[in-house]
Amino acid sequence: MFESIRVASKGKAGVLVVGQFSGESLNPETRALDGDGSIVKASKRKDATGALGSIVEVHDSNKFERVLIVGLGARDGFSSGSLRTVAGRVGRALASAKTTSVKFEICKALEKLKKADAVGAFEAGAMIGEGLGMLSWSFDSLRGTATELPTKAKLAVHSCCKAFDDGVERGLGFAEGTNIARTLSQTPPNIATPMWIANEAKKMARKSGNMKCTVFSGKKLEDEKLTGHINVGKASENKPCMIRLEYTPARGKSKKPIVFVGKTMSYDSGGLSIKVGGGMVGMKRDKDGGCGVFGAMHIIANVIKPNRPVVALLASAENSISDEDYRPDDVLEFRNGVTVEITNTDAEGRLVLADGLCWACDKENPEYIVDMATLTGGVVVALGSVFGGMWCDDDDVRAKIEAAGESTGERVWRMPHDAKYNAMMKSPIADIHNSAPVREAHPIQGAAFLSHFVQEGVKWAHLDIAGTHVLKKDTDFMCAGPSGFGARLLADLVERS
Repeated sequence: MFESIRVASKGKAGVLVVGQFSGESLNPETRALDGDGSIVKASKRKDATGALGSIVEVHDSNKFERVLIVGLGARDGFSSGSLRTVAGRVGRALASAKTTSVKFEICKALEKLKKADAVGAFEAGAMIGEGLGMLSWSFDSLRGTATELPTKAKLAVHSCCKAFDDGVERGLGFAEGTNIARTLSQTPPNIATPMWIANEAKKMARKSGNMKCTVFSGKKLEDEKLTGHINVGKASENKPCMIRLEYTPARGKSKKPIVFVGKTMSYDSGGLSIKVGGGMVGMKRDKDGGCGVFGAMHIIANVIKPNRPVVALLASAENSISDEDYRPDDVLEFRNGVTVEITNTDAEGRLVLADGLCWACDKENPEYIVDMATLTGGVVVALGSVFGGMWCDDDDVRAKIEAAGESTGERVWRMPHDAKYNAMMKSPIADIHNSAPVREAHPIQGAAFLSHFVQEGVKWAHLDIAGTHVLKKDTDFMCAGPSGFGARLLADLVERS
């Protein structure tokens, strides 16, 4: 939608945005902005319903090119997240009008909310910044000479106060991390190989200045007994690697790190258990758990800068097909001594995640671990595209993840752990197999498998985002395609931990 968005400190905006709750007239402070009466008059039109995201335009009003009266929805139940929708609708109107500058005057309207629903100027600005920033994502770098790209405006955002401006800056930073995840997801597999992703991680670490990137590949994988990476990735000419990103704070270095593990499969053919029909299309997005972690680390290092260390492990491989491939019936021994009978080479993501979980427990001394993956089609059947699946038995960690999900709109729903599900994973010849011979409880099977690679006493959550990592159609503030799910969720989680 926009080439760039920035917070403006000087100049005059061309468009004014004010808010109106449904079923209500404009608040006194907004009416006070109306020197010629045109805003109040427009707010009484039949189309000025105040419905969330609805827009009434007033042209050549109060020395502005136009005024947008944007609906804030019903006062009861209003939440700060509603402002992302407001930003999306306003952003689309601004882009359509080729506007280059806008002023938001909505804080006074929000002050009248009930105490429980109150939204301050900083929080309001953050939601507007997120909505505008995520709306502006595009992926045009691979367009060739056959495509004429539209000209995009650079948008300057003015507001009523510094707190709102600071919030917009934060929101744009959160959106940037999400958009980085979306761009990484969208990048095709002939470009986004495991080592290419590793090089992108190195670039991000250098640019941030407070992160370190280490890449384990080749013999280092063997030395560290990262069995899943070695076997899943050995059929491909694009060799596997585990990418370790470490954020180091200016203070709080002695605290235990929060550790994220992301499934970062650059492509998934299914291996010898090959995906059939159209099953391979879109498998460049089997890296989206890792993409979300990647984007979260950008936000953590550049926006929230917490006073505690954070470590990310991106488990990256390409599941291809050759005579070097691992096979159904193989038995693999992992770093922690657990043996796994392979029954399905298309259940590969859990094998590389197992490496990351083992490493996190052995090497990182974590406060807690969260892994994130596009792990199962079963979670899509269970939860659709509304919630990500969450498995977590620690009450404190689970509550923080749920709160972060509500705050960011990247919501999760708790799913069960149980010994009877673990029993489904038992193998007749090894400790466990990687895919049970029955389809029942399919997403829970994945979590049950992973639990064997988390040491007892270590706090851990598993997030299956197979239903939420991609959007099939445009929303108010995002376009169809990769959603970057998890980037804002994990960053918010760190901030509240």
